[in-house]
Amino acid sequence: MTSPPEGARPQHTYDSSATARLRLPRQHRQRRTPRKPLPRYDYEHYSRLAGPLTQPDPDKPYKVRYRSLLADEPHRIRAALLLGAAPLLSFGLLIWLMQPNHWTERDYPAYEFLPVLDGVMLVAIGLIEFFRCMNVLSNAHATLVARDPIPVIPESGTRVAFLTSFVPGKEPLAMVTKTLEAAVKIRHRGLLHIWLLDEGDDPEVKEVCQRLGVHHFSRKGIPEWNQPKGPHRAKTKHGNYNAWLAAHGDDYDYFASVDTDHVPLPNYLERMLGFFRDPDVGFVIGPQVYGNYDTFVTKAAESQQFLFHALIQRAGNRYGAPMFVGTSNAVRISALKQIGGLYDSITEDMATGFEIHRHRNPQTGKKWRSVYTPDVLAVGEGPTAWTDFFTQQLRWSRGTYETILKQFWKAPFTLPFGRLVNYTMMVIFYPMSALNWILAALSCALFLGLGASGVEIDPTVWMMLYGNASALQIGLYIWNRRHNVSPHEPEGSGGVAGMVMSALSAPIYARSLFDAALRRKSKFVVTPKGDSSSPDTLFGTFRVHLFFLLVFGGSLIASFVLGHSHPAMVIWAVLAMLITAAPIFAWRRSVSDEKRKRSAAGAGSDASGGGSGGTGGGSAGTAGGGSAAAPADGGSPAPAGSEGSSATADGEGSPATAADQAAAPAATTEQTMQIALGGRHT
Repeated sequence: MTSPPEGARPQHTYDSSATARLRLPRQHRQRRTPRKPLPRYDYEHYSRLAGPLTQPDPDKPYKVRYRSLLADEPHRIRAALLLGAAPLLSFGLLIWLMQPNHWTERDYPAYEFLPVLDGVMLVAIGLIEFFRCMNVLSNAHATLVARDPIPVIPESGTRVAFLTSFVPGKEPLAMVTKTLEAAVKIRHRGLLHIWLLDEGDDPEVKEVCQRLGVHHFSRKGIPEWNQPKGPHRAKTKHGNYNAWLAAHGDDYDYFASVDTDHVPLPNYLERMLGFFRDPDVGFVIGPQVYGNYDTFVTKAAESQQFLFHALIQRAGNRYGAPMFVGTSNAVRISALKQIGGLYDSITEDMATGFEIHRHRNPQTGKKWRSVYTPDVLAVGEGPTAWTDFFTQQLRWSRGTYETILKQFWKAPFTLPFGRLVNYTMMVIFYPMSALNWILAALSCALFLGLGASGVEIDPTVWMMLYGNASALQIGLYIWNRRHNVSPHEPEGSGGVAGMVMSALSAPIYARSLFDAALRRKSKFVVTPKGDSSSPDTLFGTFRVHLFFLLVFGGSLIASFVLGHSHPAMVIWAVLAMLITAAPIFAWRRSVSDEKRKRSAAGAGSDASGGGSGGTGGGSAGTAGGGSAAAPADGGSPAPAGSEGSSATADGEGSPATAADQAAAPAATTEQTMQIALGGRHT
């Protein structure tokens, strides 16, 4: 069950204020050696975005202090005008659009059901515009109140466990090895144990832990820790963590954790633990960034999270309630045990954070608070295939719907008003995106297919108002790009890929909403990493997009056949078709590019007569070929059977063994964390 390490490294005492020291001090040499290339991404700088570590005031109890982002803005008047104009113009458009004199009236309807459909169209149009207004209001509110915590030096002598989990067959052993190799370099002035929570109790995993001086834990074969539901649910991350919490939680004051694919920096604890000097802080979280920054899917997936990690979470600091994120965090164990451990949900992090915020610190009687730091303290691996990205989005959205249905109804009775507003602004994103997409499909079908019409307006006035409102909405988004925490996106970039990715995910959010409304059973699915990335297929990966493509395409064809076409609705239908078809076209393009690369590599190998040919599955260009330790250069999905598995006679892949996955580990240099974190050199 639990294996203590042999030959663990001794605990060293470091100066916590020296957060810039990621490189080893230079040794005096007799001769000059060639200078190693500098890293492409400056992770060291981005690990200190919140500012330098400070000393707490010894004369009064410590409370977390913050610095407003807007207060540091040199053009405050310009920012204030933008913050006021964007929501005002959006709500003005909504009020103008929904005026009674704009409602459709039919003296002699062609069909008796048309007036009813007109009413449905009116409601749909009103809701679509209302949701857009709420989106603008949410972003403006977050911009107004966003703030960063002022870092403070942690207390000495605290007992800390650093955790990460491992699922054999789903996560490569080489990946978790890199995470553990980085974890043992984390600095802390006190007791620090590194733990691997192994779902499979694998012998090769134990050998890695023993070699690195890492504690090994597994709940395999223990019935009370492998239940069909509840806090110890089998084959779930929260069940794995709760089993460790029951066995070893009392031995520590805090635990810090990262996902298996996230490589922590040495100053991870120095930048997080100081906030626990405030006795009411229950957990601290950091942003999520992807180090395998080489494929379009990965780049766009990280860019999509810009608003959440750069703005929404910082706004949560205003109310002491940023959302709990499982990829990079530190937790006060007493606060977690008070609520019974991690919550049973497919998005256990969000549900757990919500429960902690609802409870009070028994020692002070105040509500537990959380802190979000913009410091990038761990760099992970993002999805490289469309299948994995959509699976991730499906799980995140479904988990949010479950939180709304099972937990959020308690919020008005247990959360202060500010936190209630903050959580509401966060959880409405997925349902609003889903309903917007569903209502857009319904409106196109009713108008173009059946001739229904909700409003009758001057198209010139509508284009002017809508164009100005949209321009201000986009302007607010672009203005906030200056607060981006990603070390990978170029400075000054507009984040177009992130906006596009959110639009492409809308059909997935709609499907997830239907699943939640119909109470279809959900299950926790580990996002495949590295060589385990899922292959993309037309009818497997994009079936939801194909369904909506038929809806919008059929409505468009019907409009020309039945004479119900209108320029505005035709434009919307065409745009919706482009959105649904875009990921399919991008996938086919990546497959074609990959084939050309393989053909060129094979021809070059044959011409030189050296080595084996560039056959599929062995090239570095296959999707998922990279990890947070060694990213791939290509952007296309791997073919079936080449994703760290062996093909069976039935065409199904069986998971590779841990020994196979560990066959080619990458080395970690001491010059910088760059190689371990997956960045490329220039």
